[in-house]
Amino acid sequence: MVLGIDTSNYTTSAAVFHGREGINRSRLLDVAPGQLGLRQSDALFSHVKRLPELMEQLFAETGPGTLEAVAVSTRPRAVEGSYMPCFLAGVSVAKSLAAALGIPCCEVSHQQGHVAAALWSAGRLDLMDTPHLAWHLSGGTTELLLVEPEGRNVRCAKLGGTSDISAGQIMDRTGQLLGLPFPSGKALDQLATGVSVKQFRVKTNGLTFSLSGLENKIREFHEQSGSDAETAAYAIGSVCGAVLRVTQAAQEQYPGLEVVFSGGVASNSQLRRVCSFGVFAAPQFSTDNALGVAVLGHRLVLGHDEPLVPHPR
Repeated sequence: MVLGIDTSNYTTSAAVFHGREGINRSRLLDVAPGQLGLRQSDALFSHVKRLPELMEQLFAETGPGTLEAVAVSTRPRAVEGSYMPCFLAGVSVAKSLAAALGIPCCEVSHQQGHVAAALWSAGRLDLMDTPHLAWHLSGGTTELLLVEPEGRNVRCAKLGGTSDISAGQIMDRTGQLLGLPFPSGKALDQLATGVSVKQFRVKTNGLTFSLSGLENKIREFHEQSGSDAETAAYAIGSVCGAVLRVTQAAQEQYPGLEVVFSGGVASNSQLRRVCSFGVFAAPQFSTDNALGVAVLGHRLVLGHDEPLVPHPR
């Protein structure tokens, strides 16, 4: 059994995985109404308070067992200079626990965990061992990646995505405009269900696009239409259109590679319809979670000579 811990800028989460099944327990950080996220100092403090409670819930459900390793996300992405203080909460607990038990502590990135969680949830862990394309669509990141095996982990090389604000930021800022709770993705998705409007065509440049201009267009649309539901559909449709066009361009450059969608925005129902050709995680494993971190820890420490069992779909 491997314990995974992830303390991102939005969610505290802990998970266990033993090669056949996994259990994840998460809790969103508390954000005051009308606010868009937390300062890093506040996020770090919240994780320190919440992680013990989640660990108690997790191990009460899993029952007795022997931990063979701990895995933890230590930074947003596995690139030089990628750092956020909120991950220190998880790192502190993981390293302390590993030292006390005399077991390995595996360090991975939040992004690698997202990809692993998506693949396990979709029943496609086979893609861990072959090159593929992957989107990481979240409140802080909108990147199109070339994912390749790197030992028992994966290497994520950025190919494209947004040049400024992320898809998740567009969703949250639209939600703030409409008075929706933060993070706004789920509420925005529900508000837009069954609503059809002409979307704004975001300009793309190769595999890159800019979403900063879309924010202004959304405000203008809301002022003119006066409809919250149509505004929600306009925002989501415009983002989905840009992601689809860039994905199609990437498929031309990298023919034959499958496309994986991970991150909280990948739980959006319209995106899943528009890009139905892709590999999607179950919605609960699209958002920030520690299950992918635990899966990677299992691979890194225990190996994978025997194939890991995919998540039952």
